[in-house]
Amino acid sequence: MIFTNPAGAPELACDECGCRWFDRMKNSCYECGAEVPPAAQAEYQQALLAFHRGKSRERSENGN
Repeated sequence: MIFTNPAGAPELACDECGCRWFDRMKNSCYECGAEVPPAAQAEYQQALLAFHRGKSRERSENGN
């Protein structure tokens, strides 16, 4: 599950319990232990890329 934080950036949450804390070494949720599926990881990476592209475009339009 992907949600947007107050700064507008995407964040990944567990599909099983909604927790936003993951053990990146084990690729699992700290709360319930559910593994983050590859499809969810790929979707999150795409959301991050889109967010960073938007920020980069925003900076270039503002002359920063």
